[in-house]
Amino acid sequence: MSEPSGSAAAGEPSGAPEGTETLDLPSGETVAAGEVFSFNGYPYRFVPLDHEEYEFKLSPLYWGGGDMDVPFEGRDELVEQWGPESRGVLADEAWRDWLTDARTDDRYGDGELDAVERELFASDADGGSDAGDDGGLMDRLRRLFGGR
Repeated sequence: MSEPSGSAAAGEPSGAPEGTETLDLPSGETVAAGEVFSFNGYPYRFVPLDHEEYEFKLSPLYWGGGDMDVPFEGRDELVEQWGPESRGVLADEAWRDWLTDARTDDRYGDGELDAVERELFASDADGGSDAGDDGGLMDRLRRLFGGR
């Protein structure tokens, strides 16, 4: 995990606001706290931890905040668990494709996928404007980075 300076582990700027913790993914991308990416075929968020044993956790977009969170002692452990279905940061179109495929997969329920879709595309629901505050991903990121 990068230092809270907002720089990637290699010292290159990550594009994250100053003071934001970042994580260098095995895909070569850097994510800021709360940013969504594909880990082992499911959307997760990076969550830094202030914990004796664990440096950070990955929290599944829908099931996060409980027993489904995956704690990591460090980045090396993430590299070990980075499976072939892990794709890193995805563009909106790739997430839409993932949702389409997931709707044909018995592992996911409609309620779960509807909630994931709302989280991924919260700003699309209101025409891409900043109006409204439904607690979606973009609203949380705006609050996190001082936009609201």
